[in-house]
Amino acid sequence: MVARHDQTTDPELLAALLQARRGTAFFARKLNELSDTELDGDSLLPGWTRRHITAHIGYNARAIARLIEWAATGVESPMYASTDVRDHEIDFGATLSPIALRHLFDHSAVHLNVEWRDLPEDAWHHKVRTIQGREVPATETVWMRSREVWMHAVDLDNGAAFHDIPAPVLERLLKDITGAWHTRGTDKDLVVRVTDRDLTFGDATSDSPTVVSGPLAAVVEWAAGRGNSGVTAAGPGAAATTGTVPPAPKWI
Repeated sequence: MVARHDQTTDPELLAALLQARRGTAFFARKLNELSDTELDGDSLLPGWTRRHITAHIGYNARAIARLIEWAATGVESPMYASTDVRDHEIDFGATLSPIALRHLFDHSAVHLNVEWRDLPEDAWHHKVRTIQGREVPATETVWMRSREVWMHAVDLDNGAAFHDIPAPVLERLLKDITGAWHTRGTDKDLVVRVTDRDLTFGDATSDSPTVVSGPLAAVVEWAAGRGNSGVTAAGPGAAATTGTVPPAPKWI
């Protein structure tokens, strides 16, 4: 008989799964509030409509499900054949009828959830490979999905905001983003301070840094390139832009 509960007993993984499932439910609510006509409207991402966001989230669930199948069987099953294939898939999905697009989201989310639920305890530690070529344990797929559904629920531009995202998700997002900057070396002379948490990121060796600060949700919104409301900047970078907040370095 197929199990009706998660096979893993790891409390941290179960908590992460719950966070991802809540994010999926949040995205579903914001999507379902939109009329079919409103799906044609612009999202917060340049060049993408709400249709593109929905297609991306649907196909992302299928791609991550392929990684879980890889972890379960040991048979390599890449997320996508290439980034070009992924992009073409999203563009195609955006042309689907509203009902087909909604079914894509619903069915792919259920499929991924079942794959997670039925993955044996030991298989969660099997290595899979992301579209960027990183080898990670299957446990990482939970965060990969959680990040997508929470952030892109905001990108639907239907009333969701970064302050609706749980603080643990925001904190990990900020660590991911600033970590990517550091890897590329694009955080030189930049310090990010979260005023409602004891969190500081960036170039601690700089003698004259540009310091961007604000509450966690506002800082993540800025760092993710979605706006700068609620953050302030001080230092050379701010002065160079007549006191305004400079744009965040590229993340993805």
